[in-house]
Amino acid sequence: MNQLMLSGNPQRNLMLHETVLQVCQRIAPNWPLDKAIAVNPYWELKHQPFTKVAAKLSALGNMQSQMPLTFWQDLYNQRQISDSALQQACRQFNYDKGLSALATREAPQNAAKLRWHNLSMLVDNYRSRHQVSWHDEIIHQLSQFCAAFFQSSPVLEQVNSPQNSPCFYASWRKNITKDSGIAILMGEPRLAQDIRSLPHDPETVFELASAELALSETATEHYLHALLLDVNGWAAYIAYRRWQGLDDNMSQLLAARLAWELIIWRHVAQSHPDLHANIQARWQEEQTRIADKIQRQEQQQLKSWIWQTAYELTQQQKLQQQLATAPVVTASAVKMQAIFCIDVRSEIIRRALEQQDAGIATYGFAGFFGMPIAFSPKGTTLHRPQLPGLLSPQISASLQSDKITRLRPIKNKANWQRWSHSPTGSFSMVESSGWWYGFKLLKNMWFPEKQENPVSSLSHDAKWQLSKNGQPLSGDECVELAKGVLTAMGLKSFAPEVLLVGHGSQCSNNLHAAALDCGACGGQSGEVNVRVLAQLLNDKAVREGLQTQGITIPQTTRFIAALHNTTTDDIQCFAEQLNEQQQRWLHEATALAQSERATSVDSELSFLSQKQRNKAYQKRSKDWSQVRPEWGLAGNHSFIIAPRSLTRSLNLAGKVFLHDYDWQQDNAFAVLELLLTAPMIVTHWINMQYNASVTDNQNFGCGNKVLHNAVAGNIGVFEGNGGDLRIGLSMQAVHNGKRWMHTPQRLSVYVDAPQQAIADIVQKHEHIQHLVDNQWLYLFCCQQRNNISRLYQGNWQRW
Repeated sequence: MNQLMLSGNPQRNLMLHETVLQVCQRIAPNWPLDKAIAVNPYWELKHQPFTKVAAKLSALGNMQSQMPLTFWQDLYNQRQISDSALQQACRQFNYDKGLSALATREAPQNAAKLRWHNLSMLVDNYRSRHQVSWHDEIIHQLSQFCAAFFQSSPVLEQVNSPQNSPCFYASWRKNITKDSGIAILMGEPRLAQDIRSLPHDPETVFELASAELALSETATEHYLHALLLDVNGWAAYIAYRRWQGLDDNMSQLLAARLAWELIIWRHVAQSHPDLHANIQARWQEEQTRIADKIQRQEQQQLKSWIWQTAYELTQQQKLQQQLATAPVVTASAVKMQAIFCIDVRSEIIRRALEQQDAGIATYGFAGFFGMPIAFSPKGTTLHRPQLPGLLSPQISASLQSDKITRLRPIKNKANWQRWSHSPTGSFSMVESSGWWYGFKLLKNMWFPEKQENPVSSLSHDAKWQLSKNGQPLSGDECVELAKGVLTAMGLKSFAPEVLLVGHGSQCSNNLHAAALDCGACGGQSGEVNVRVLAQLLNDKAVREGLQTQGITIPQTTRFIAALHNTTTDDIQCFAEQLNEQQQRWLHEATALAQSERATSVDSELSFLSQKQRNKAYQKRSKDWSQVRPEWGLAGNHSFIIAPRSLTRSLNLAGKVFLHDYDWQQDNAFAVLELLLTAPMIVTHWINMQYNASVTDNQNFGCGNKVLHNAVAGNIGVFEGNGGDLRIGLSMQAVHNGKRWMHTPQRLSVYVDAPQQAIADIVQKHEHIQHLVDNQWLYLFCCQQRNNISRLYQGNWQRW
């Protein structure tokens, strides 16, 4: 085998370090709790076909990207998968053994023979089951160190670089060499000596490990990737910090994980020479068989891919049949317009609102409402992005009336919340509070109150100030900002009342509350965005400026900021008041939406009166013991970019993202390009996070939320008190205790625009091309509703 060894060969060392850099780019970011947004956990592997990525991750990290065959076969028995779709899927995968063979449940292969084993795992095979495993202790130690290192106020001794920034690897080495408890825990007295022999810099770790472990050129890449997958949660957090331009410690995390392998290798060689001979033979065999293991994983997963594809084809057929046969319905004599976020939860409330009157027109638009802003309250250092994670804020929004006296009680509340919610602080807090805290718990149980992020309570005002680079936005800049939003929305005429409806969730005692808010607003509610935009569009000077740009807003038109509570389906209007009829419309829409969601939320809600049901929803949103306040975006499967007239007559069951778009009003398809490169990516991220949290909640989800402990305030959660940092959605977010509330399927995107325009945009953007051609999502043209076509690898296929 070719060896990547020191041996005085600079070229081989250069190859090794290039491999390290490549591997360090393969982990997708994971946003912290207070800014939680959905992310595709495979994002950095999108340049490869999904089927191959799934096989590789299964081999290297025991990560599952598919449901078991029994899951799909149960859906087939429930007639949710058609025979014709199965036949089409078989042709797509060149499977010619027939449907009967596809349904045969084969004996499972030995999973251990199909997956890669790091050195720590090989050595664990020779340890007693009564002893602590090397693998578990390594992950626990690294994870605890990361939690301490990344705290805003570090609790451990750090080593700084010449630039006076903390060095991850050097700090880890310094702390672990002083930790004698690991040797005692593992029952290995010589271990401390082996730890002290570690190199002082990460570069040397890679070179020494390559030489001493006799790494083959072929296996090195897979081995290093597998080591990062061992600490995928912390690697994802480091990838987030890199995404934000804060720092990049990925290679140093990898060096620390590899250093543990080097420690074990040396320790076994010195302390257990007989065992070392066995390990050495197994290790060489492991390296030679890695490519075969990945290939065998791909072969084993073939049937699951066929079943999933057949399910996707069946669901696409149902939706496309709806699109082909539904009457085109437009709002007549428009009395009120309401613009909602494209979040799937708005599909139900939009439909309910439109049922109130034919003159109500609703629109779907990206939830941040095209406002590239960050919320920056005066008197604080806070700079909270209110836009998708793909974008960077260009403008700061602050309240004109912010006062220091107003901040003081909010700061106290935040301190209390930080103290009471921390894993260790909660115990001292309860002891210090004594019987008073017991009274508080009883009060919350019987008379729950609405809980709110202390920062969000600063945004409840009407007067906003926008600035850029420390300077107030000029009148021309405000006009350009407003013009860009209205152009993207496609609004040409305006009703007397135009509701700008952001959304936010309402729940209590939920570390993942931000994951239920608006992902397009950076995991926050959309309140700031709609308040700022309403003020902008109601401004007389801005309207005058827009008129010179060819956009005339009648003097009688009022833009009204509003917020859709996705837990209760209430719509709250800010500042401006609606008339009695309009208020009745909103009230009745809430009642309809609550009734429709009742069965999935709690079957007992269906048997209550409207008043009782609303009371139950309100109580649920404040219940600190409620682990399933709402289902969020569970069930999402499609994204339709088209005029509302195409879907207004359809019941899409709250599973489809809807973005209004009229290609005939889109000059040079600039808006379409924006939609395919931003909202489509966001919806794809949401879809893949839900899929992965279902297929493998252990690796891509965060487990049982009842056992969660916050790490360093808002970095993330541990399930219990250790192990890797957990990412993704909790089990309670996707499973109701009896069944899955989300069925994994890749996003289907339907665009009402000319085929050539769609294809040109895909060809222009490489990352979009990867998603389409590597089958991470489906992209359809639905301009001709009876002839829907799919774009795949540069060609349009009749679907």
